[in-house]
Amino acid sequence: MKNFLYSVSLFLCWLLLASVPANAALTLRTITVLADDAFYTNFSQLLQKHVAGGQVNYRSLQKDKAALQQLVQQTSNYNLKNTSAAERKAFYINAYNVLVLQQVLSNYPLKSVMDVPGFFDKQKFNVAGERLTLNEIEKQKLIAPYKDARLHFALVCAAKSCPPLLNKAYTPAQVEAQLEAQTKETLQDPTFIKVQANGKKVLVSEIFKWYEQDFKQEASSVSAYINKYRSNPLPPGYKLGYYIYSWNLNDSVRQ
Repeated sequence: MKNFLYSVSLFLCWLLLASVPANAALTLRTITVLADDAFYTNFSQLLQKHVAGGQVNYRSLQKDKAALQQLVQQTSNYNLKNTSAAERKAFYINAYNVLVLQQVLSNYPLKSVMDVPGFFDKQKFNVAGERLTLNEIEKQKLIAPYKDARLHFALVCAAKSCPPLLNKAYTPAQVEAQLEAQTKETLQDPTFIKVQANGKKVLVSEIFKWYEQDFKQEASSVSAYINKYRSNPLPPGYKLGYYIYSWNLNDSVRQ
């Protein structure tokens, strides 16, 4: 009888010990998921406070340095293991935009991000467990895997000639619809696509020159790509040209 009770006791102890790591792992994963979900909510709240008309009020954003730094930390700690393609896409778009804002604020007041050496290609950040530059986030984590030219209208480089910064986070559930809406809005904006009837010309952002092949993967020409997202297509026969890209800071407050 003693041997039987001893065996039962050992078995029950084994069951108890075996259940603890599983429960602990489940709890840890639940906490991680909740923290990752909060990333999108927190970023949306910050953007809604400091972004209007696609421009950033960096002066007011300075008062929210702690909130921005928390987002930078969430970007670093984000767990991408077993996530969907949509979640990874949304995360890296937001990570790029968060880190641009953080780097601008670190150098503010600032006339242009081009005044900061290595802004895009040298400064590395902790991003979901990796050390990446802004260029590496854009090219390696977004453009290469997704081959989606709409991303060029979501990644905002803090310049006046950049596409407008959306005043809410891109989310895993809505990222495709958000990219579609953002692209349509940008490509119908007369300050971004300048149709000049007098000279029968269309002046477009140099983004279309720098990333021409990305757009031509989805359409026969740059003009054809633009027309996919316009309710009023570009007039046939108009010559396509490029206006000079302004790298002045996308600051809604004049310095």
